[in-house]
Amino acid sequence: MQPRAPGLPFIFVTLVLDVLGFGIIIPVGPHLVQHLQGGAEVEAAPVVGFLAAAYAAMQFLFAPLLGALSDRFGRRPVLLVSMFGSGLDYVAMALVPTVPWLFVTRALNGLSGATITVANAYIADVTPAEKRAAGFAIVGAAFAIGFMLGPLLGGVLGGIDIHLPFYVAGGITLLNWLYGYRVLPESLPPERRKAALQVRWNPLSGIGNLARYPLALRLAGALFLINLAQFGLHAVWVLYTQYRFGWDETAVGYSLCAVGFGAAIVNGTLVRRIVPRLGEPRSLVLGFVIGTLAYVGYGLASQGWMIYLVIAFGSLGGIGMPALQAMVTKTVRADEQGAVQGGLSSVLGLAQVFGPVIGSELFAWSISGEVAGHAPGMVFFVCAGLGVFALGGVAHALKLRGKAG
Repeated sequence: MQPRAPGLPFIFVTLVLDVLGFGIIIPVGPHLVQHLQGGAEVEAAPVVGFLAAAYAAMQFLFAPLLGALSDRFGRRPVLLVSMFGSGLDYVAMALVPTVPWLFVTRALNGLSGATITVANAYIADVTPAEKRAAGFAIVGAAFAIGFMLGPLLGGVLGGIDIHLPFYVAGGITLLNWLYGYRVLPESLPPERRKAALQVRWNPLSGIGNLARYPLALRLAGALFLINLAQFGLHAVWVLYTQYRFGWDETAVGYSLCAVGFGAAIVNGTLVRRIVPRLGEPRSLVLGFVIGTLAYVGYGLASQGWMIYLVIAFGSLGGIGMPALQAMVTKTVRADEQGAVQGGLSSVLGLAQVFGPVIGSELFAWSISGEVAGHAPGMVFFVCAGLGVFALGGVAHALKLRGKAG
């Protein structure tokens, strides 16, 4: 029997199922914290932020190792381990009796959560350099579909029982593992693998891999800032909309479904049309500008329906990330794609560690009564400020690129 040729459809299905499982728990995760500890948004917000940080800290520590493992042994086995670990984690989350045990499950899932890192390397393996922006757009499209269906399903299931979405997420993720085991082909042939595994047990070593590529390093700095804002938004979205607009799990699910729909349109159709016409540098700048303005819109929205207008506009910012990814991969040798993607994952990991903590603490403080008149939208204005600094980093990177070119 001939082995299947690796290609984007295989990794696309893997990512869709992975994000679907993750998306199911988003509308109910903060409510599970409230269920376990009791209390209102102001008490739950810091716990939600630190839970996200615990998951991200483990990814930050182990993403370089998993990226290097995929360079040595192939992408497929690392993806399979990651999916299996995530499936078990979701089931464990449904069974935990206390918040401390919830921290244990999230940390373990962070340790094995290399799906995106290795998927990016997989895409770099199977796409030519001139088509990588479109290739990386399928990551956004997979996220979009997962975020359309996952939170919507999670919101409905959470209305039935707070634990039910976690069981369903675990089942979907384990089915994804089975799909990968039976169908997903390897993308990295033996002759392109590194001869030996070389890993430094320094959590910053992944970022050190970027240091050999000045443009990639500077773009990674901008990536850190824009994702610091993004993960801050993620941490407070459920509790913020509950506090500001009175949304329940189902309403949150609808809003995240709208986010996924907008991202699906942008990544599925617009990226491959806009990026080639504007070029990767202009697409990157435009995407970051739109994302920054969207944070301002979220902070100013005074009624729930306004959020959907901002979502529609902010979705257009999705053209920025595939352009950035494509620019980075074009500066990297073929046998170091996994290591560099691991480095980018380390950067994202740092943003995931600090973004939720900053966002949740700022949100809790803004509604605690210490701010005159309350200012729950303050967290989004801070996110917009981070977006402005990210744009400055992009401008510096493009200046360096112009000199090199």
